[in-house]
Amino acid sequence: MLDLIIRGGQVIDGTGAVARRADVGVLDGRIVVVGDIDEPGRREVNADGLFVTPGFIDVHTHYDAQACWDGTLSPSPLHGVTSVFSGNCGFTLAPIEDQDKDYMLNMLSRVEGMPIEALESGVGWNWSTTAEYLDQFEGRVMPNVGFLVGHSALRRAVMHEEATERAATAAEIEAMRALLAAGLAAGGMGFSSTWSPTHTDHRGVPVPSRSATRQELISLSEVVGQYPGTALEFIPDMGLFSDDIKDLMASMSRAADRVLNWNMLMIYPGNEDVVDSQLSAGDYAAEHGGKVVALTLPEPGKLRLSFQSGVAFDAIPGWGPFFRLPIPERLQFLADPERRAELDRTAQTAPKNLLEFVRWGRYRLETFSPEAGRFNGGTVAEAAAALGLSDWEAVCVVLRMDQLRTGFFMPARGDDPATWERRRTAWRDSRTLMGASDAGAHLDTIDTFSYTTRLLEVAVRQQPLLPAEEAVRMLTGDPAALYGLRDRGRIAAGYAADLVVLDLDRVSAGLPLTRHDLPGGSARLYSEPAGVEHVFVNGVQVVEGNKLGAERPGVILRSGRDTQTIRARA
Repeated sequence: MLDLIIRGGQVIDGTGAVARRADVGVLDGRIVVVGDIDEPGRREVNADGLFVTPGFIDVHTHYDAQACWDGTLSPSPLHGVTSVFSGNCGFTLAPIEDQDKDYMLNMLSRVEGMPIEALESGVGWNWSTTAEYLDQFEGRVMPNVGFLVGHSALRRAVMHEEATERAATAAEIEAMRALLAAGLAAGGMGFSSTWSPTHTDHRGVPVPSRSATRQELISLSEVVGQYPGTALEFIPDMGLFSDDIKDLMASMSRAADRVLNWNMLMIYPGNEDVVDSQLSAGDYAAEHGGKVVALTLPEPGKLRLSFQSGVAFDAIPGWGPFFRLPIPERLQFLADPERRAELDRTAQTAPKNLLEFVRWGRYRLETFSPEAGRFNGGTVAEAAAALGLSDWEAVCVVLRMDQLRTGFFMPARGDDPATWERRRTAWRDSRTLMGASDAGAHLDTIDTFSYTTRLLEVAVRQQPLLPAEEAVRMLTGDPAALYGLRDRGRIAAGYAADLVVLDLDRVSAGLPLTRHDLPGGSARLYSEPAGVEHVFVNGVQVVEGNKLGAERPGVILRSGRDTQTIRARA
C-alpha cells in the first residue's frame, strides 16, 4: 500500500511540460507513480480542481541563525518552499572559534538585519567546525537545507581581528583553503563571498571578505573545484559592472569549473543600462571559460524601513551616529526640536540616490501603540494633514507615540506594463535565475521570502505574464539544475516527494505584517499566503491550510551525496 496518494490534480512536473491530470503516489518518501492509481493509500488527498507541483527551491537564504531556534524555517514552507540554500554572501556561523563569536553575531546583526537580541538568546554555540554545525540540524528541520561555507567566517577564523584590516598572507590563504576543504568534505554546498560596498559590520567597517584580494578569491574557488556537487555564490559591486568585476567572477568560475550565481539583478524604470551591464557578466564569463548567473525577483522592490533597525536610513550622511544611539536616547533626540530639525536639514542634502528615502509623505505607516493606531495603514502625508504638521514633524510625532516601532512601507518601484515586460524578458534570459529571496535576513525590512507565491499571484494569475508551467519550472527545475540537486525539482518516479498542492485561482502571497515572535521579542515581517493547500517534504505533510505541522522531515543536503557536479565549462 502506498503511503500517500494525491488524486485527480493537474500535475505540473517542473520541466515546463503542459499540465496533465494524474494521480501522484508516494512510498517511503519517494514518488513511485505518476498516472492512474487504482489501489488505496494510507493517506489520500483530493486535488480535483487543483494543481500539483514540485516543492519550490530557494537558492538564496540566510537561515543560518534562525535554524538554531526555529527548525520550520518559517515562513518559507507556507509559501511552498521545500528546499533552501543558506550561508550566502560569505556570512556563515561556521567555522568559528570562541574568541570570534561576539564579532560574528554583531556583524550578522548589522549586515543582515537580524536583531542582536534574537541572535544572543537564540544561537547556542555548540559547534566550531562546519561539520559540527551541519550535523546538529539532522532531524530538526522542516524543509531540506544546504549550507555554503562563508568567506567572512573563514577569514575571521584564520585572521581574527586582522580579518577586516589587511590582505591575507600566503600561509593564511592556505589555512583558509584547509578550512574550506574540511567544510566541503563535510557536505558544504560550495563557497560564498561578497565585495558589495553595502556590506559593513556593526562598527561601520567593511566585512572580512571585502579585504580579500583577487588572488585569495580565486585560490579559494580552486578548492571548490576539488569537491563534487559544489557551486559558487558571490555579491559583486552595485550599479554598472566594471571589467574588473566581470573578470573576477569569470575567473572564480573558471578556477572552480563551477557555476557562480550573484545577487541580485533589479529591474525598475530607467535602469536599462545597469541591467545590460550586469547581464553582460554572463556573456563575459562564457567567453572566458566560466558560467555566471544573475539571481532576480518577480516583483518591484519593496522595503519596510524603521527607526529601530535604521536600515537604509543610516546610509544618509550624518544620520549614522543617531542610529548608533540606544533607543531611549533616540527618542530623547527626536523630542528635541532643534536636534530633529538638524536631522531634517542634513537629510535634504543627501545624494540623489538617497533622497528617495526621505520623501516622507509617500510612506505607508504600520503602527503599534493605541495612541498611534489612528494612523495605521495610512500615509505619512495623511498623518501630517491630520496633525497639521510637516511630513517630517508628523514622522517624529508618530515615532514617539510608537516608541520607534513604526514601520514605513515604501511604494513599489516599477509597477507599470513596460517594466513588467522587461522583467519577463529577464526571467526568460539564460543568464538569470529566479531567486534572491534573502529569507531569514533583513527580518523587519523585506518580505521577499514570499517571492514564490508572488510570482504565481502576479505573473500567472493577475497579469498574466507566464503560463503556469513556465513559472513553476522557474521555481523548481531551474534552481535544481543550477545546484545539481539530485532527484528534486521534478514530479517523476524516483524523485523525492517534495510536493505542493495549489489553487491557482486563489494563490496570493498575502499581506506582510509585523510579528514580534523572535527570541527576545524582536520583530520580523511575516505573511500567510492563500491558495497553498498542502506542502509535503520527503512525503510528509508539513503545511495544510497555512498551518505548519509538527514533523521535521527535511534533510541536510550534502554536496556530492545530494548534488551532482554542474561544470561551468560543460
